[in-house]
Amino acid sequence: MGVVIESSIWEPNPSLYIFIFLCCFFSIFLLPYSSNKTTSSSLFDHGFSSSFLRFQRNFLFVFSLASVMEGLWSVFGEFELVNYGASKEQMILFLSVGYAASLFVGTFLGMLSDFIGQKKVCLVFFVLHFIVGIWKRITTHSSAWVANICLSLASSTFTVNFETWAVVEHEKQGHRQDTLSDTFWLMTFFESASLIGSQVLANWLVGSNVEKGIASPYTASVFLAIIGIIFITRGWTENSTLTLKEYRTSFKTCIFGDKRIWLLICAQACIQFSIGVFWVLWAPTLVADGREVHLGLIYPCLLGARMLGSTVFPWLISGPSSFRTEDCLVYAFIVLGFVFSIIAYDYQEIGVLVTLFCLFHACVGFILPSLARLRTMYVPNELRGGMISLSLAPANAAILLFLLQRGYYQNIENAVMLSFTALGLFIAAWCMHILKRWGKQPYQNGYKL
Repeated sequence: MGVVIESSIWEPNPSLYIFIFLCCFFSIFLLPYSSNKTTSSSLFDHGFSSSFLRFQRNFLFVFSLASVMEGLWSVFGEFELVNYGASKEQMILFLSVGYAASLFVGTFLGMLSDFIGQKKVCLVFFVLHFIVGIWKRITTHSSAWVANICLSLASSTFTVNFETWAVVEHEKQGHRQDTLSDTFWLMTFFESASLIGSQVLANWLVGSNVEKGIASPYTASVFLAIIGIIFITRGWTENSTLTLKEYRTSFKTCIFGDKRIWLLICAQACIQFSIGVFWVLWAPTLVADGREVHLGLIYPCLLGARMLGSTVFPWLISGPSSFRTEDCLVYAFIVLGFVFSIIAYDYQEIGVLVTLFCLFHACVGFILPSLARLRTMYVPNELRGGMISLSLAPANAAILLFLLQRGYYQNIENAVMLSFTALGLFIAAWCMHILKRWGKQPYQNGYKL
């Protein structure tokens, strides 16, 4: 008699999706009724000028479009490699090449955007996606190298330039500077929602027939890229006034010469490193106990938690009981440090792991707009892109090193990577504590945040 072994399948409770959605809705909807409208703004503040609302809608549309394109490739890329029979070593090699491109070329894209203008470099983002889409339609799986390098550079552009562009446009058009905080958390919120939408779009385009549907995301990427190119070229104008010598002198004086900005660079590098390590290791960590896990069902939970974390930002920063940004970041980084410490101990209960992963993304949803707010306080707008690029360089270098050590030389285990990530997050908490002591007193600056 044969022995039948039933596989155990773990799936999140469907009510979790409804719970996260309702929490996000009530967090956004109830904030105006609890806020002191004389000191804070909100998404539903009707005191906003029509020009600002028009700018914010247009910008968030372009940013959401770019987020969908980023998510389309991140969701579809690994599936595509598996479908073409790529081995684990090849996938690690593709990841390593991508991070190497981001390190050696992407690091300078932020500085380039400061010098020639953010709109031109954001336009490069859509052009790169357009090239990849056309290239893959022509050459299919043989284009993996070119596509991976182009998409890595596009991701570097996405991380750096859209935030800088939003800040510069706020200042140029004379909008109230306190609305920047709203734009920051809305960017995180819309990015997370767009990434969920990209998963839905990718699944719908591929459909049940993989052989026929696998080329559909390429066509969708080309179409979205064309929309983005048209919208950017017709929507904004910009002029660059800095010379290369002036930029180099200002960067050396204001960025390299300010210890507070170095603390911000360190904190940003630590959170970017933790995000990179998470997306590399989250799937292997969940399946470590042998149970079958539907990662596609957990992915929306993680991004939903990130959306919820972004809606907490205005409550803590500009709500009825506002706190200093540095204080909130200290606690958020400490929580993340303990989250990775628990995961590093090879804990394998999937339900607990998913809870920890959601907590991680909720904190990330809060941390990203908080760091953007601090950059607005300390970093001149004309140097902002270069500063963010400089923050990403250590994170990309560290991830590349760990990928090579883990994937090729087998010198370290996943727990070691997670432990170093936890250490980095505790260091980021220390940086925020020191920044509070060295920061602006009272909590005022030219931007009046």
